[in-house]
Amino acid sequence: MRSEQEANRAVERYADMVRRLCFVHLKNEADTEDIFQTVFLKYVVSDKRFESEEHEKAWFIRVTVNACRDLLRSFFRSRTAPEEELETLAADSTQEQREVLAAVLSLPGKYRDAVYLHYYEGYTAPEIGRLLGKNTNTVYTLLTRARELLRERLGGEEHG
Repeated sequence: MRSEQEANRAVERYADMVRRLCFVHLKNEADTEDIFQTVFLKYVVSDKRFESEEHEKAWFIRVTVNACRDLLRSFFRSRTAPEEELETLAADSTQEQREVLAAVLSLPGKYRDAVYLHYYEGYTAPEIGRLLGKNTNTVYTLLTRARELLRERLGGEEHG
């Protein structure tokens, strides 16, 4: 079991990333908070030692993605998110940013993961491949197809 100092350091360092990753998968605040707590509880009770800060960050990403997928697979899970919750998340955003966020959240999970890790967390395709257990070329394909889907949904090149 980890010390309170270690737990606090991890929350300070990874809380925003874990919350964003949860919301990208789950699309609502209540489930996001549940998984957020689950991930940090797993960290606190884990005896795993990390080789580096990047190794620790990768562990948080992997555990978060797996916990979100487990919840989405559960029998009682509803896969819809009220539009108001999307608006709440993007309250400080422009209309265009809200449209992009809604389009990203509407992508199938395999594309959403790759897009989030690449554009929001700054991972390269080889790093994403290691994190998700996929071939690097598969990651490039996922990103290309996700961009095509987003371009179609957003109406062309004017959204970047």
